[in-house]
Amino acid sequence: MEKIISLTPRQIVAELDKYIIGQNDAKRNVAIALRNRIRRLMVKTEIQKDIVPNNILMIGSTGVGKTEIARRLAKIANAPFTKVEASKFTEVGYVGRDVESMVRDLVEQSVALVREQKNEAVKVKATEAVEELILDILIPPVKSAGFTRAIPVDTEGDSEPSSDAELNERTRDRFREKLRDGELDDRKIEISVKAGSSMGVGMIGNGMMDDASMAGLQDMISNMMPKKVKKRKVSISEARKILLEEEMSKLVDFEEVKEEAIKLAENNGIIFIDEIDKIASKSSKNGGGPDVSREGVQRDLLPIVEGSAVNTKYGVVNTDHVLFIAAGAFHIAKPSDLIPELQGRFPIRVELQSLTQEDFSRILREPKNALTKQYQALFEAEEVYLEFTEDAIEEIARLAFLINQEVENIGARRLHTVMSHLLNDFLFDVPDTITANSKIMVNKEMVLERLNTLVKNRDLSQYIL
Repeated sequence: MEKIISLTPRQIVAELDKYIIGQNDAKRNVAIALRNRIRRLMVKTEIQKDIVPNNILMIGSTGVGKTEIARRLAKIANAPFTKVEASKFTEVGYVGRDVESMVRDLVEQSVALVREQKNEAVKVKATEAVEELILDILIPPVKSAGFTRAIPVDTEGDSEPSSDAELNERTRDRFREKLRDGELDDRKIEISVKAGSSMGVGMIGNGMMDDASMAGLQDMISNMMPKKVKKRKVSISEARKILLEEEMSKLVDFEEVKEEAIKLAENNGIIFIDEIDKIASKSSKNGGGPDVSREGVQRDLLPIVEGSAVNTKYGVVNTDHVLFIAAGAFHIAKPSDLIPELQGRFPIRVELQSLTQEDFSRILREPKNALTKQYQALFEAEEVYLEFTEDAIEEIARLAFLINQEVENIGARRLHTVMSHLLNDFLFDVPDTITANSKIMVNKEMVLERLNTLVKNRDLSQYIL
């Protein structure tokens, strides 16, 4: 938390720059929104409750970085994040799926985050307990005076053990060392694990129950059912993982996890609503049709975005201080086609620019997770070394930009198409014909030769009905 509090807007933008090229206006706005949340938590007076986040509406075509900005922002803030497609709420029936499900998804993410932090805090203690459990299986502790040695132990150089208990302890110490060194990882042992409940209650309620009630009913029934334990024969390395999960769950208070998760979701949660333009009503006429359903979804979204109490299986969550980031291409509909109440809940509007050829070139070079670096890592996994010349990167960027202009502008996603077409033959040949320690140099001539068919197909596509 101290690390997050120390993040200034400039530092947040610098972190986003490591993964996203351009879109400085959008980065500045989300950085301010994140910093404002930190500032609100630092306010000591009663006005803290009244400071609401300024939700953001991002306008831009597909593939320009809208989702990536929101996702990276959540990672920087270590905040629970969920992404929903607004159009999915119009799929079933008149209005569609229960819009409160986005808040439940956010709480699930929050619980996972808090549980991971708590597990990390007790991991050392749990690891020691698991070690003892495995040793108990390998060398059972002395239970009576009649215990006899079953495992031969080399005691050369040591004093003769005075009792079976001392011998047992020495044996355990030797095996503990072997266990820590990984010498026994492949050895099979039999452990007792909790069997998962196979009984489902999916059909109960005949579709009349909401998600929270259904989840609560499932939990109640699973708690009522007797806990079954089954025996499994697994390797020690696998047993260590299974038993570690069980031991950590014993050491972590789940009620505390739930309380912290709800607080985290309420104060730090980010919900990204994509394709919000798909639920904008393009006509003002009254009547039936899809526009009625779209407006219905907008009216269902409104109380969630305004701030309301949502019932989840972990407790009631208030959405007053959840940050909502909406995004859409708005090619056909306009932001003004949204209902006025919903427009008012997204006061910050940011227009993301279409990517240029220069942007494509930078996207291939600069980000930490650049596509060129991803492919190099894939080849290096097979000990094959891939390199790109500067003119090859420029040519890939030029072709991707050209295809976007003439076919369909799908932004940076076009680079995936081009790179896949360029390198698929090599990926197929590794490691059969391209063996380990080989080197592949991608230059401009190779790019032109291999992508020639892609450009030809693009030219022909305009004549196909």
